[in-house]
Amino acid sequence: MTPLVLQAEEGGERLDVFLARSLPDLTRSAVQRLMEEGAVTRTGEPVKKRDKTQPGAVYTVALPDPEPVDIRPQNIPLDVVYEDDDVIVINKPVGMVVHPAAGHPDGTLVNGLLYHCGESLSGINGELRPGIVHRIDRDTSGLIIAAKNDFAHLGLAQQLQDHSLYRAYEAVCVGGFREDEGTVDAPIGRHPVDRKKMAIDPQGRRAVTHWKVLRRFSGYTHIGCRLETGRTHQIRVHMASIGHPLLGDTVYGAKKPVPGLAGQCLHARKLSFVHPRTGERLTVECPLPEWFQAVLERLERLER
Repeated sequence: MTPLVLQAEEGGERLDVFLARSLPDLTRSAVQRLMEEGAVTRTGEPVKKRDKTQPGAVYTVALPDPEPVDIRPQNIPLDVVYEDDDVIVINKPVGMVVHPAAGHPDGTLVNGLLYHCGESLSGINGELRPGIVHRIDRDTSGLIIAAKNDFAHLGLAQQLQDHSLYRAYEAVCVGGFREDEGTVDAPIGRHPVDRKKMAIDPQGRRAVTHWKVLRRFSGYTHIGCRLETGRTHQIRVHMASIGHPLLGDTVYGAKKPVPGLAGQCLHARKLSFVHPRTGERLTVECPLPEWFQAVLERLERLER
């Protein structure tokens, strides 16, 4: 068993929700199973699924020893931006799914990482596989970090929780912004009708996106975004909520695809984190991909 210690900053949140959010690679149902087995304790006493967090309370989770997972390693070319014995940062292309799922059993980032990392894997969720600390959508390109061992995974997950893992994106939005910069602070939850979508929800989780205009075009705006939180589809939902959906986003914007775009015009440009072993802050960047540059050039030509 691998003991994991987490401290709650705020009170009143369901404990299974808090733990699942603190450990992105551990599902809520997996957390609940651990609770039922008595593997989650507070001051030595087992907790219940419906318990609420208490401010400053320390919870211990006894994680099972990892077992091999039934995911096939595949020799998929990966654009490795940074790598050491603890972490690996990949520049993910558009169209690549992060985790195997229904409809995408292989060809994913995890398949490629299993091949690339060999035996250097995180097993934080009870399965031996690279620890994906955060995710980006299939049709979003850019930087994503994975942990190669449990020590690194726990450290990066904590940074994700306390918002010290810095993520910056670039996007092209529909319409023009009146201001040069701003912040969208609006909670996000599952859409009440379409469960595959997210939506602004007063009962959802707090979500904060800081944006800044980089270039204005006729009818479109090139912006930079910095995530303070990391909710599913956060930038896409937030920009759509203020009347500026991302160009090419057929889920939260216009339903008609944009020629030359596989999906939304969104790229994870910059990633900054404190190395879990050395304590040094590392910052990695990757340039805009060719397809994104082509969009900007096309908009530039329309200005002439």
